Amino acid sequence: MTFLQHFTSLHLDILREIGNIGAGNAATALSKLLNKKIDMKVPKVEIVSFDEMVEMAGGAENIVASVFLRIEGDASGSMFFVLPLPQAEHYVQKMTGDTDFSFETPPYNEMGLSALQELGNILSGSYLTALSDFTNLSLYPSVPGIGIDMVGAIISFGLIEHSQVCDFAIVIDTALNEEDASFPEWLRGHFFLLPDPDSFSILFHSLGVAANE
Repeated sequence: MTFLQHFTSLHLDILREIGNIGAGNAATALSKLLNKKIDMKVPKVEIVSFDEMVEMAGGAENIVASVFLRIEGDASGSMFFVLPLPQAEHYVQKMTGDTDFSFETPPYNEMGLSALQELGNILSGSYLTALSDFTNLSLYPSVPGIGIDMVGAIISFGLIEHSQVCDFAIVIDTALNEEDASFPEWLRGHFFLLPDPDSFSILFHSLGVAANE
């Protein structure tokens, strides 16, 4: 039996609840930052392979905006938040007031990159706080790195940089909607949580659920 086959609907329900709490925290933080109502939802949570993770973000050659950080503490791992460029540009413009900001061609405006980093901080930090509170584990993030590049390059670099071998990732689909937004589509990002090899069992043990139940 493979590792993936050990997961049940109970595991996914727990992860979805953690995702929903994180989404609520993130929506509250973004609402205060943008001074308007933000709705956020988690339509699904999945456990996927590395190749499936890349495909979910649009394929290896799709260019995206991303925030990457390492999780340290009781259950170490890696976190990615990946956004399509139009959605990333929209929120950077809202945060900076610069309606001309674009990720089309580098070099990018430093204020815009700082805003993207702050957006990633809010979103990733909200999920990590929810995970830490839910599991009673001590988990804390590294300083996030940001990138505008192909999905395959971003994820591969993040893993190789820290010599991690991750076969599977927890994917929390994330959608945000801004009240009265001129940009009507849901902001659809992918939050990837890649626990280090020993961390899956630590996470679920802390929740009272064995990884092989």
